Amino acid sequence: MFHFSNLVRSKGDPKLIESGPSLKRPEDQLARALGWFSIGLGALELFAPRRVTETLGMEGSETLVRAFGVREILAGIMTLSVEKNAGLWARVGGDGLDAAALMSGLTPDNPRKGNIALALLMVGGIAMLDYRAAQETKPRRPMPDARRKLYPNRSGFPKGVQAVKSRAKEMIQHATAGVSS
Repeated sequence: MFHFSNLVRSKGDPKLIESGPSLKRPEDQLARALGWFSIGLGALELFAPRRVTETLGMEGSETLVRAFGVREILAGIMTLSVEKNAGLWARVGGDGLDAAALMSGLTPDNPRKGNIALALLMVGGIAMLDYRAAQETKPRRPMPDARRKLYPNRSGFPKGVQAVKSRAKEMIQHATAGVSS
């Protein structure tokens, strides 16, 4: 079987014959996908705000779209980091801001209300994914009623400290008995 990974290996490196299942959990894969989506959307909003506002019939809001783009990029970077849960919650909050901004464009004189309605549907769907990913990646803590295990009397020696001291004395006596003979 051909593995792409074998193309980038040095001459003496072992070759991959078979790869196993991914160690990434599905919720981590979803978070990663949302992080990259956020960066891509943010780049579009940051570098092409006029295309976005024209599509939505919201010309004149380019500065707001650029600010939303920066927010999306930062949330995406955080979602791809160790602090993915914080990044995902930032995305959930951003979805609320996006929906509010889109709602402001649903005016009777906007000829592109249909595009705004479609954008609201997409934001709603993505918001559900963001919320689900944020819930699934939240830090795991022990149950509040779980009893903590404390080991104040443990020494690390299976037979106790006294047994170790006794054995040490025996060894010393044995060693000194051999020297004095």
